[in-house]
Amino acid sequence: MNKANNYAFIDSQNLNLSIRELGWHVDWRKFRTYLKEKYGVSKAYLFVGFVEENQAMYDSLAQAGFELVFKPIMTNKDGQVKGNIDAELVLQAMIDYDTYDQAVIVTGDGDFYCLVKYLLEQNKLLKLIIPNRYKYSSLLKEKTVISASHMIFMNDLRKRLQYKRTAPRESEKRSEE
Repeated sequence: MNKANNYAFIDSQNLNLSIRELGWHVDWRKFRTYLKEKYGVSKAYLFVGFVEENQAMYDSLAQAGFELVFKPIMTNKDGQVKGNIDAELVLQAMIDYDTYDQAVIVTGDGDFYCLVKYLLEQNKLLKLIIPNRYKYSSLLKEKTVISASHMIFMNDLRKRLQYKRTAPRESEKRSEE
């Protein structure tokens, strides 16, 4: 039997904010292992806005097995940081189209509806992983296009993928001394 060669395309901002709204944090190492073991994901792209102060986090994500694709961020008038990665994610999915067997898309953002629909029509969509079953785009709820068998919700994966800190951080150890 041939080994699956599936790719994941992850909207990190949508995933992170949605999971935090649910009151937990993703253990990124566990998530990468889950994608590999459950869906045969050989390459997992993580699309993220680049903030220089987060370099240690980026290094950790790369060590966990994610391929990071950065987008420069913008700060709006209100001081909010925005790093919209939609075009980069869609473009990468199409650049690699002939390289992977099927795609796993991780987002609840309706801006990816056209990509999800196209991949589904081409039998290239393995799963759409939606971070929050209670809060995602109505475009992705369109049952005439996306069947329930192609969707999975991270709410159901909390016990498996939740980050649990086991030891104090180095900075916390120093402050206790």
